[in-house]
Amino acid sequence: MQNRAIQNTLFIGGGNMAYAILGGLVRSGLPASSFHVIDPSPESAAKMAEMNLRCTVDWPEDFKPDVVVLAVKPQMMQSVLNQQAGHLKQVLLISIAAGVSVAQIQLWSAQSDARVVRCMPNTPALVAQGISGLYFTANCNDADHTTSHQIFNSCGEVVVVNTEDEINAVTAISGSGPGYVFFLMEALAQAAQNLGFSEAQANLLVNQTFLGAATLAKQSDDSFATLREKVTSKGGTTFAGLEQLRALGVSSAIQGAAQAAFDRAVELQKNAG
Repeated sequence: MQNRAIQNTLFIGGGNMAYAILGGLVRSGLPASSFHVIDPSPESAAKMAEMNLRCTVDWPEDFKPDVVVLAVKPQMMQSVLNQQAGHLKQVLLISIAAGVSVAQIQLWSAQSDARVVRCMPNTPALVAQGISGLYFTANCNDADHTTSHQIFNSCGEVVVVNTEDEINAVTAISGSGPGYVFFLMEALAQAAQNLGFSEAQANLLVNQTFLGAATLAKQSDDSFATLREKVTSKGGTTFAGLEQLRALGVSSAIQGAAQAAFDRAVELQKNAG
């Protein structure tokens, strides 16, 4: 059963992630009239119109939200919150902007006691297969938790973290994670072409391999390590390939990539202030 708040949700920003989340909400059966989008871009307005969603340049006087999703770029957040502060009293603020802290949102919206949820979704939300990390301020109530879960469960799954710093870790793993996966897919597809496959064949082989492996892992009770061991015979082809990956330090490189992304998220948060 949907609560009332989710049916009065305004998005500031109508980019790809907002489009993905709204698409999930509309697919879940909520009427388009439950939502409103503010975005000056004609392209965004056209995309929203495809789902019968209203999109305006300015704050709508005939729509009174209980929830406002802040879906603008981090560098725009201060000016947007300063401009709209008068409209944001007593609403639940959900930010999907990387590197913008709760303290900054409360300061820029002129609400030291604002109820804030920081969220880090990822791009597979575009196909309803995303994962979103959520951090709630202590003054968020049960309805705020329920509303936030309903919003982001509509485009994937949800993980709740206990500290704001953990959102930066979510950013490094699942926020940036699709980029790492695409990098690996690109490399494996190139290897397939090097072995004589066409680009189309290589892409099919790689897409289905990653999809199948991910589906198997999600449905299995086995750890990733156990699954790897089950498909590896000592002295076999997979064994030979994995030995090369170990020799090249691929595991350490991936962990280093995640650490670099985490460090950058922390840096962006500091610079945003």
